[in-house]
Amino acid sequence: MKFTAEQIAEILGGEVVGNPKAEVHTLSKIEEGINGSLTFLANPKYNNYIYTTQATITIVNHTFIPDGDLTTTLIKVDDAYLAFSKLLEFYDQAKSKKNGIEQPSVISENVKYGENLYLGSFSYIGANVVLGNNVKIYPNCFIGDNVIFGDNVTIFAGAKIHSETKIGHHCVIQSGAIIGADGFGFAPNQDGTFSKIPQIGNVIIEDNVDVGSCTTIDRATMGSTIIRKGVKLDNQIQIAHNVEIGENTVIAAQTGIAGSTKIGKSCMIGGQVGIAGHLTIGNNVRIQAQSGVGKNVKDGEILQGSPAFSYSDYSKSYVHFKNLPKIMTEFEELKKLMINNKSVNNG
Repeated sequence: MKFTAEQIAEILGGEVVGNPKAEVHTLSKIEEGINGSLTFLANPKYNNYIYTTQATITIVNHTFIPDGDLTTTLIKVDDAYLAFSKLLEFYDQAKSKKNGIEQPSVISENVKYGENLYLGSFSYIGANVVLGNNVKIYPNCFIGDNVIFGDNVTIFAGAKIHSETKIGHHCVIQSGAIIGADGFGFAPNQDGTFSKIPQIGNVIIEDNVDVGSCTTIDRATMGSTIIRKGVKLDNQIQIAHNVEIGENTVIAAQTGIAGSTKIGKSCMIGGQVGIAGHLTIGNNVRIQAQSGVGKNVKDGEILQGSPAFSYSDYSKSYVHFKNLPKIMTEFEELKKLMINNKSVNNG
């Protein structure tokens, strides 16, 4: 796909400075710009690259005033970073305009789907599934019985959506994610073996949720595992049965959340965090990477460490921890001095 500077300016509501007919067909970083590419300049520390870049078009802030000769055509906007992000979204949508049902694929009985369905080859749609408008299911996906999708849902290749799952509007499930598999429920027997507890609940994912590659969200034992509106989940996250994650919470990769824990709204959870089961995490909580949370957390707390405690206390403690070898050396020297002084006094 090719776009001219004036077409891009119209999309972004920007002003062209240079050749309005300049064409681009690819994207680049400003320091790696090539002829035919579009780039942007938002961070002042990259200003020098705009005089050497080979990019055909560069998006800049309205406030940018060059102090040298340019070979690139400028598109001036209020916020170059946001404008470029908008353009990436537009480009991604244009690139992924797929429609139709590829073969081989399987659509079971009583399936209902809206307009502009794309179903990739080697995908399976179970019985009584309901799919909204503009749903895209890429190849090698599994959609179990009685699943419901809203409008504008995208399921990338190799994802598995198990039975009874409900997914809202404008959701994205990345490749390899597994939604609605059985939770980890086993009851110990007297002979030391374990009996499986049937997992008869489901998963509910509300609107505008993104689920990263190879993330797993287990179905509830009873009731629902719930991912609220606007949640963003990174790759390789484990969410256990009956967990609830509040609106607009973001969670980084390799985090694990044990069963029946409730996480509030607008939380930010770093990578490799472990959260024990049956806890309540408040709203607007920040948990630093590699922390281990084993107790309830109040609204607005910032935690770090394992076991996790106040971030400010952790930072103060870390100053002493990193100096511990030096402190111990000084302690041993002081200890020897005290012993020697005691021996002299006794003598």
